[in-house]
Amino acid sequence: MFYPRGRVAKHDKFVRLSRQDHRGSIGRGKWSILKIITKAYLLLRQNESIRDSVFVHLSSWESQSWISANVLSIKKRYIIFNSTFLFNLHFKSKGMRCIIIMILGLVIPVLAQSQNKKNVVFILVDDLGWKDLAYAGSPLYHTPHIDDLASTSVIFNQAYAAHPVCSPSRASILTGKNPIRIGISDWIPGSDPKDRRLLGPEDLHQLPLEEVTMAEILKENGYTTFFAGKWHLGNGRYTPENQGFDINIGGIDKGSPPGGYYTPYKNPKLPDGPEGEYLTDRLTTETIDFITENHDQPFLAYLSFYTVHTPIQANKEFRPLYDQIQVPDKRIPLGEGESLLYQNNLDYASMVTAMDKNVGRIVNNLKELDLWDNTILIFTSDNGGLSTLYPGRDIPTSTFPSRGGKGWEYEGGIRIPLVIHDPDQKSGSIRNEPAVHMDLLPTLLASLEIQYTPPLPFDGINLFDENFSKNGSRKTLFWHFPHYHGSGWKPGSALRSGEWKYIYTYEDEKSELYNLDSDPEESVNLSTRFPDRTMDMKKKLFDLIDESNGKYPVQNPDW
Repeated sequence: MFYPRGRVAKHDKFVRLSRQDHRGSIGRGKWSILKIITKAYLLLRQNESIRDSVFVHLSSWESQSWISANVLSIKKRYIIFNSTFLFNLHFKSKGMRCIIIMILGLVIPVLAQSQNKKNVVFILVDDLGWKDLAYAGSPLYHTPHIDDLASTSVIFNQAYAAHPVCSPSRASILTGKNPIRIGISDWIPGSDPKDRRLLGPEDLHQLPLEEVTMAEILKENGYTTFFAGKWHLGNGRYTPENQGFDINIGGIDKGSPPGGYYTPYKNPKLPDGPEGEYLTDRLTTETIDFITENHDQPFLAYLSFYTVHTPIQANKEFRPLYDQIQVPDKRIPLGEGESLLYQNNLDYASMVTAMDKNVGRIVNNLKELDLWDNTILIFTSDNGGLSTLYPGRDIPTSTFPSRGGKGWEYEGGIRIPLVIHDPDQKSGSIRNEPAVHMDLLPTLLASLEIQYTPPLPFDGINLFDENFSKNGSRKTLFWHFPHYHGSGWKPGSALRSGEWKYIYTYEDEKSELYNLDSDPEESVNLSTRFPDRTMDMKKKLFDLIDESNGKYPVQNPDW
């Protein structure tokens, strides 16, 4: 007897029927019919109109709900059936033949439609800077697989994170909403110091269950959903399996891998592997296994790497690739911190290359299964590279010539790589319009032709909308990070409108204005030269924060 965990009470008698294990009791024809019926049942659960039609036609039979009562699940090589139903089933009776013919006529169109649905693979890398890839200009990191992916996909040269740190950006990707509107304005749980001039506002430490996620929308449209890797949006009842994902491998509340990048992982959602197993390899293998197991039905595979977040641990396979390289350690001051001028951390380099290898494994698996031309693959990062820290600390990477890094609202902290492979889009194209995390969900739903109306409009847009691509303009983008950060950042907010970028810091009440077309390094503050524009953008920034119910830092009474 086989009891699928969490799907059926133990007193229900279900069997796992395998064609290979039951050759003596079930013929090839019966197996095929049962498999089609089971697929039909799973699809009928998602399609109310067709489901009602089937059950109306079945009303003359002894059990109107016989499918839901007797068919539980289907996998690649087996079906789970009610044992009594299975062994009393005879296809030779006239009544059963009529029922089978009727069901096939009703559900074959639905089955055909499901086979045409595009699959989704979402690859999210932690702390990967926009310049951490060879195609984007890295002089150090070897990333041949991602370079090849980019050459056959759509590259967004001005892609932005929704926030300069991880948790808010991750919430934004899943919901299509600005994280300030969700109520998450810092990494979870944050580290608001009590000995600074300002106190950061209280924010949420989890993604509310009331928020509708990418996984929930796709699941309602017949997709099997899978998550592997870093979650960092809450624990307990706030983990991925409670946010629309059927499967969760390794997704917990931690922002970095509890046991590091080699087993044992010390992760309650990820069993330890054999000695020497590398975390990035393991998460990729789990994802490949899921894709292979579900290759014949629409799926969402959300691979959220812990890499290249600290701790920086050399990948043993690729570290020798960089052994003969030496790069000087040159830094420039930025506020209370300092930024790395040249990419020179060779352990970090090996981690980037190991991640690249695993992206290649995913792409190759999709091609081997003949799924590549029917799959949307999105590759991106959650925030800018970790290139700025307090003095004296090891800095993993450099985003130069962009200013700042993770935690900062200068370009280095919010610019990210974004590559989208969509079979319906021109491969090898480059887009220079600003894109942001909030755009990814509406873009994905449009590409999948899924009709969904959120309770409130998305904060993002469809990046492949013809009107957007023709006029090359969009509404303003804003960022709100009212907390101190270990990178040296002080509470502040920023606004981009066209080529203009405005930054306001609360501690010193300072305004900065930059023209990104002429000064992408944000080196010349034009706020005194253009006072009217500065005041207009400041007002617009605060209006957007207020409209999103954003909270501000307050004076520390003990300061």
